[in-house]
Amino acid sequence: MSSLSGKVQTVLGLVEPNRLGRTLSHEHLTMTFDCCYYPPPLCHEATSKEPIMMKNLFWIQKNPYSHKENLQLNQETEAIKEELLYFKARGGGALVENTTTGISRDVQTLKWLAEETGVHIISGAGFYVDATHSAETRAMSVEQLTDVLMNEILHGADGTSIKCGVIGEIGCSWPLTESERRVLQATAHAQAQLGCPVIIHPGRNPSAPFQIIRVLQEAGADISKTVMSHLDRTILDKKELLEFAQFGCYLEYDLFGTELLHYQFNPDIDMPDDNKRIRRVRLLVDEGYEDRILMAHDIHTKHRLMKYGGHGYSHILTNIVPKMLLRGITENALDKILIENPKQWLTFK
Repeated sequence: MSSLSGKVQTVLGLVEPNRLGRTLSHEHLTMTFDCCYYPPPLCHEATSKEPIMMKNLFWIQKNPYSHKENLQLNQETEAIKEELLYFKARGGGALVENTTTGISRDVQTLKWLAEETGVHIISGAGFYVDATHSAETRAMSVEQLTDVLMNEILHGADGTSIKCGVIGEIGCSWPLTESERRVLQATAHAQAQLGCPVIIHPGRNPSAPFQIIRVLQEAGADISKTVMSHLDRTILDKKELLEFAQFGCYLEYDLFGTELLHYQFNPDIDMPDDNKRIRRVRLLVDEGYEDRILMAHDIHTKHRLMKYGGHGYSHILTNIVPKMLLRGITENALDKILIENPKQWLTFK
């Protein structure tokens, strides 16, 4: 599409890529996550229904998906506005808001936040995991799904004229469902026509990213314009990671700030801490992939906001970048990861 070529599409309209600055490639600013509520043991059921307080904050931090109020990020618009101003004051310029259909996308609120803060916000088109697909979505053909994705980018999302600037995060489960497979195929078809960026949420299994890339390739996707999210909780083996990197997609480490003793969605995974994430990014840089790495926090629950004692959207800029420099990742590599790579990814062909 000639009108989009060479531009980035934010919720306030098209912008020149050089205006983005330091960019977080995977965040949420307003969403609900009831679909992933994880019932606690009976002895903690009362705690799961309490307001967030200092006396239960540690329990919530370690069991974030078992506390009902914690899953309602859409209740914190004012707090998030303050966080975005803080992010901007510390050198942040843009972020990709990955909330899609199924987890309460609200493009009107995203537009308001962008207007109030001056942070460039790029909204995501598409559908989250199968568990959130409506009967209507499951009944759609690949062609119909493609039309939905293209419409959200070309005309506007959710009955508004506010346009999405990326397809995703496209939600995938493990194993991949038929409805999710059709959405992936539609994503590839829409991308082929629009030249747009794509971002994927893989299932929680090391084989999931490989399977997803194959489905996208077979459907004609541009893998060089595609991000595989959540690699920090998905491909833990170094050899497998370097094998996956050869596909040429963007490699996203987007759970900075998440440090869990017990990962509720897959107890077999020992969630790495930030120091391990930094070591993996250093490995990828050393192996020549510095132009394929992206970083973010994937904030999607209340307890990770500064209001509730969390790290907030500025954690990477204020805490992670200095530690990366100490661990031998150069300023030049960090500029690629935080500025150049997001800019290249988000620019329409």
